[in-house]
Amino acid sequence: MLENETDLTINRGDRIENITATNSQENLLRETMPAILDILLIDRTTSTTRTKKNIIWANENYSRYGFKEYSAEAQMKSILVTGIHGQLIMPRALKSRELQKKRTKSKAEVFTPTWIVKKQNDAVDKGYQTDDLETYVNRTWLEITCGEAPYMASRYDMATGDIMPLSERVGFVDRKLKRINTEVEDKAEWQRLVEAAFKSSYGFEWSGDSLLLARENLLYTYHDYYYAKWLEGPLYGMFEDIAEIISYNVFQMDGLKYIIPFSEKKKKNMNQQLALFDDKGPQAQWLIKPGKRVKIMNWKTNKMEFFDRGVK
Repeated sequence: MLENETDLTINRGDRIENITATNSQENLLRETMPAILDILLIDRTTSTTRTKKNIIWANENYSRYGFKEYSAEAQMKSILVTGIHGQLIMPRALKSRELQKKRTKSKAEVFTPTWIVKKQNDAVDKGYQTDDLETYVNRTWLEITCGEAPYMASRYDMATGDIMPLSERVGFVDRKLKRINTEVEDKAEWQRLVEAAFKSSYGFEWSGDSLLLARENLLYTYHDYYYAKWLEGPLYGMFEDIAEIISYNVFQMDGLKYIIPFSEKKKKNMNQQLALFDDKGPQAQWLIKPGKRVKIMNWKTNKMEFFDRGVK
């Protein structure tokens, strides 16, 4: 699908010149910008100021590469998705038909055609067309069970994997960035509004591989619009700042329980009493340890809050 590229330097003041919408390869970022990859793998709910923890695989699709390292509850580490495993994680469109069917059956994972994404986003966006730019950019949007996040940024066609021209992209982050590109001519103001656009755009996903792809897609999307506007790449430090925002806003979650996948634990109650006249025998009882509630960033207060605070 995509061509190889040369190595990138990773100094904060350098420009990221050689990623464009037509020539970036899916693992380019993983191989040439390890510090940014590390940011995109962080799980902000389980991490603390002292200990960094990553998102987990949350599926068994890669366990043949290492039962322990690639198990569903294992953390995704950069070494596991780079080097000889650089092509391990790829968009759904490029996965084998067998694996696509398996994931559809086990996790109800399907791709949404771009025309449907457009139609649904159009319906929501219709009510916002009279917004001034500041209001429009700061409107909060959330893509649930986002997969590779096509409703946020439709960087490639979900059916074919082909990169889409900016003019045909229909995600809600795309829409915000298109307006910014059209209406803003000052670079500092452009960057401020783009950061605001990303801070007000959220998505969550169960599977770690899809979540990493979603985060990468959004980061590449930032570069694409920057390059289209200014005809040069952003500074590496700016790229890093956007990656930081994305790592907070696109997060891993069990969407039914608002917890980290597999964090809820069940244990058999071994202290059951036998009833004197109960001829049915003891019934299995389970003790349930609640799962880890997911937190997201409130950018207005710069504090982490429980996601379910806003939905219960």
